[in-house]
Amino acid sequence: MSVYIQNFLKFRPLLSELVSRDVKIKYRKSVLGVLWTLLNPLLMMVILSVVFSNLFKFDIENFPLYLLSGQIIFNFYNDATSNAMSSIIGNAALIKKVYVPKYLFVISRVISSFINLLASYMALMLVMIATRAELHWTVFLSVIPLTLLVALSLGIGLILAAMTVRFRDIMHLYSVFVTALMYLTPVIYPMSILPEWLYKVVMLNPLTNILIMFRNVMIYNTVFSMQSFSIAVIETVVFVVVGLWVFYKNQDQFILNL
Repeated sequence: MSVYIQNFLKFRPLLSELVSRDVKIKYRKSVLGVLWTLLNPLLMMVILSVVFSNLFKFDIENFPLYLLSGQIIFNFYNDATSNAMSSIIGNAALIKKVYVPKYLFVISRVISSFINLLASYMALMLVMIATRAELHWTVFLSVIPLTLLVALSLGIGLILAAMTVRFRDIMHLYSVFVTALMYLTPVIYPMSILPEWLYKVVMLNPLTNILIMFRNVMIYNTVFSMQSFSIAVIETVVFVVVGLWVFYKNQDQFILNL
């Protein structure tokens, strides 16, 4: 384990450069630049609130906050895993030339998405202040579901990155999967409107539990239960362990498929 840690520390400056490059490329030639990370969730919240506020106005109090909190969780997952999926293929030229720990490319994509997550979090805080929502001490606990979200996305990103090198069709199939996953995550709708069988299906989605935990501490001033926390930790650890194992088993074959 000490060898892996020393290797990571040795290439840490490269990781910083990769993250900086990813952020610059994303907002290159953009007038507002990184400010879009703050404006995007706010604009989408306004649009979706107008469309869905009448539909769910009796079920959800302060629907814009409910919607934006859901967007923050799901958009980060989508952005992090989709970017991680193409991280190895996108850096094929560098991988072919010099030795670099290949997991750094996946981590860099997740970290660059995390920067967007922080901006979206700031947007949520601004909306809470603008709508005069109560800010409670439980807000500080939001770091727990967000940390689990980042780890979960990293684990899934490692799996996708390793498998996409060999099977490029995954990139097209995953976009369809993410669309379906969005409807199986309570981003827009309240869980109370779901029939019992569909409620159970939605709860099988790891993002659902993390999203509920996040909303509880941010909006409802409620500390999540130990059961919810334990389930989220177990699911996250499983995906991280499986992701590391799949990536480790396949990384030596990357050069043959790039």
